[in-house]
Amino acid sequence: MRSANLSLLLRDLADHGPSTRANLAQRTGLSKAAVTSLVTDLSERGLVREGPTQRQGGVGRPGTALHLDPTRVAGIGMDLAADQLTVCLQDLGGGVRFTTARPTPFIAGGKRGRDAAAQGADGQPAADAEPARTYPAATVLDLAAQLICEAQQVAEAAGLWVAGVGVAAPGPIDEQSATVRFASNLGWQQVPLAAELDQRLMGEELPVAVQNDAKLSALAAAPRLARRGVADLIYLTGDVGVGAGIIVGGNLLRGFSGSSGEVGHISLGAPTPTAPLRACRCGRRGCWETLVGLEAVLDLLPAEDPGRTADWSMARRLARLRELAAAREPAITEGMAQLTTDLARGLGVLTDVLNPQVVILGGAFGELAELLVSPVQKALDARLLDPAGRVEVLGSWLGLQAAARGGATLALQRVLEDPLRVPVLSPPASSARPGPDPAAAG
Repeated sequence: MRSANLSLLLRDLADHGPSTRANLAQRTGLSKAAVTSLVTDLSERGLVREGPTQRQGGVGRPGTALHLDPTRVAGIGMDLAADQLTVCLQDLGGGVRFTTARPTPFIAGGKRGRDAAAQGADGQPAADAEPARTYPAATVLDLAAQLICEAQQVAEAAGLWVAGVGVAAPGPIDEQSATVRFASNLGWQQVPLAAELDQRLMGEELPVAVQNDAKLSALAAAPRLARRGVADLIYLTGDVGVGAGIIVGGNLLRGFSGSSGEVGHISLGAPTPTAPLRACRCGRRGCWETLVGLEAVLDLLPAEDPGRTADWSMARRLARLRELAAAREPAITEGMAQLTTDLARGLGVLTDVLNPQVVILGGAFGELAELLVSPVQKALDARLLDPAGRVEVLGSWLGLQAAARGGATLALQRVLEDPLRVPVLSPPASSARPGPDPAAAG
């Protein structure tokens, strides 16, 4: 019961921000005496701290605001994307203490698709199947473990107790076994991520949880919008693949098998009647991500442009695209218009089915937000049947770190669920009472 009440208070501070003991008692239904006792326990674990006094109205003694303490506990997030691996160390207050990214190790060669060959609608190998990168799980996870250890070292140097690691991976996830069931963009099937990382993190007591990257991006974005009263949203992330994290009524929508949000494989067909259906990495044709995914976006760059080379990071390549769009290159302008149309086509389907209050464009879409948000908003407004159902389109404020930050948020949920997991702070040596003097005793 005490653990549940501690969790109740800590979640309230996480959801609503700084609050007085009186307000906490009012919102949680706990007595003021119980809140005072519980706050003492949270303070002893370095989870909350006193802030400036708050006077509400002109009568009575002002209350002292309680804040989540950012100096004690942190979570590590890791994003396993086809372009790069990103690690993030985030404290309980939401502050990013450390982040770094490295190119994802790969081997050139192989074919696209679930069975190592892209197939058309007739089941035959696609004529336009191109050699693709493959990402050996062992090599990728070796680097991931190295980056996690770097973040752990930063945490130790800052005196932060790490609650665990949250890993963001593309594709459907078996949450119980923390296994990536199928990630076409990495060429992975049935990869037991948590078990593999545990082996590589020997000696580090870091519980590992795994979740889909788009879902974790939505988890990272949700608290800011919750303070605006937004409880229903879609976080659309654009990478080599396209996925959606869906929040309904304030809760993450997982689906019965954990596969919700695989929207990149919605079949939208060709953008025009005469355009060919592009082969998707999943083995099918006409998937939405073949029209708006990262490869389609980068195809807007001129063939000889250095931004087409894989030697550049995603951020640098997208910055190059923004630069050419600002210069009003005709081909780029035309291509961005088609991208906007195709993006709005798919979002129209999602908004009709899910009726969100907000759609967030993240990943590559977020990096191009200044070019996409306004026209996508206009396109969705134009097809609106009921004005009360208007959806607001936003660019992500989390950048390319969204999934990694969501992973850190997932790790920190262990603390929100059970604050007693966090050890009590040791008192400073100078404050310890001196023991009896043996000489005096003699």
